[in-house]
Amino acid sequence: MKAVRYHRYGDSDVLHYDEVQRPTAGPGQVLVKVAGTSFNPVDAGIRGGYLTEVFAITFPHVPGIDVAGTVAEVGAGVTGWQIGDRVVGLLPMQDDGAAADYVLAPAEVLTAAPRSMDLADSAALPTVGLTAWQALFELAGLRAGQTILINGASGGVGGYAVQLAKQAGATVTATTKPATADRLRQRGADRLIGYLDYSTPLSIEGQPFDVVLNLIGTSPEQTAALAGIVADGGFLVGTMTSGPEDSRRAVRTARVFVRSDTTQLADLVRRVDAGDLIVDVADRRPLTDIAAVHDAADTGHLPGKTILVPSDQ
Repeated sequence: MKAVRYHRYGDSDVLHYDEVQRPTAGPGQVLVKVAGTSFNPVDAGIRGGYLTEVFAITFPHVPGIDVAGTVAEVGAGVTGWQIGDRVVGLLPMQDDGAAADYVLAPAEVLTAAPRSMDLADSAALPTVGLTAWQALFELAGLRAGQTILINGASGGVGGYAVQLAKQAGATVTATTKPATADRLRQRGADRLIGYLDYSTPLSIEGQPFDVVLNLIGTSPEQTAALAGIVADGGFLVGTMTSGPEDSRRAVRTARVFVRSDTTQLADLVRRVDAGDLIVDVADRRPLTDIAAVHDAADTGHLPGKTILVPSDQ
């Protein structure tokens, strides 16, 4: 079979498309024939060697933490899955990933894939969908009647966060670039604004917000400014930084580190099949283009959520 691997940390040029031996499912594992994987920024972070203290990978390593595909083999002790089942999941980040024709997955990280959409494209759901869910509801405890600012809503997590927050009954304000404004409005954003100007004290219509979800990298000063527009007793949650807590105003902060949760993922799949959650895919590329996709992400030119498809699909 074919797989993308890298033998050392580095830029996108360390990625190579190799012929490798097809793995065999061991106890508790499922071998998945990959229909698609998706690029996530953490893939580049691991590849670049920036996350060595968090994810201890071994070389050669196969990237791709999102998987969508069909069950090809079931290991000993696995129940609930049969050959041919359509599955989707978030793979352990330190293990070999789904940038390959086949990938081994722990049975417990898989859930049934959406029936209402292309199987390969459903690989755009696990990592970013779970990140949005866990940030909004596990950490921030967002509930109906609250207000939320989603800073950096143009990306993959932001698109799901807008939809989920709106469905939860919150009033949603989102920062966005002009190219994605219409899409976010269609997804349920109540108020759209441009990127924030931190050179002056932040003044945003609708502040203070019960929840601020920060999806972009901000300096300590910028993060503190975001904490300043959180309502007393509110929550600032970020994907790249947590920010300072303010005990005087009971403002809490946290950084979200996504984890696999099949109960949550199954709920996201249910929403997709019910037409309540839209999966946005900006581009679909052959797996042989993975180095170009990583390079585009490294230079800030990736158009949005990109699906990578094995050559035989």
